[in-house]
Amino acid sequence: MSLLTLLPFIVLIGAMFLMTRSAKKKQQQAVEMRNQMQPGSGVRTIGGMYATVKEVNEDTVLVDAGPGVELLFAKNSIGAVLTDDEYNRIVHGVEHDLKSDADIVPDDASSLTETGDSAADATADDKAVDLGKKDPAEEPADDAPAGEAKTDEEPKKTDGDSEAK
Repeated sequence: MSLLTLLPFIVLIGAMFLMTRSAKKKQQQAVEMRNQMQPGSGVRTIGGMYATVKEVNEDTVLVDAGPGVELLFAKNSIGAVLTDDEYNRIVHGVEHDLKSDADIVPDDASSLTETGDSAADATADDKAVDLGKKDPAEEPADDAPAGEAKTDEEPKKTDGDSEAK
């Protein structure tokens, strides 16, 4: 037989070897993680239940799932051993702030604006701002014929005489 005909089989066997090798590494890491469990550690079971380890035996783990609720699990049923910060964040909703010296963002925007002495000062500072718009009545109508009137024009409004408030 030729080496060329055996090449696909060799590649297939090599790929299978690499896949089983990575699966064994993950399995060994899971066993190490379960062996490092200590009483007081926060854990998540493979079913998604969060609890605190009370006692660790050879093949079983006694966990405290709540006040007066103690459950016995097989060691293999522990999905993850959590850090204290992560367990408190998930179970108790406690956020551990790493940047305690950082600026605090306010809940509303009112504290971001400066407050004046009185409302009269605020209205005195308001001035008309030119936005670059021109009144259509002042512009010459180059494109429109002289006899045709524009129907979509609005009358010019003056300061303070506006009806819409």
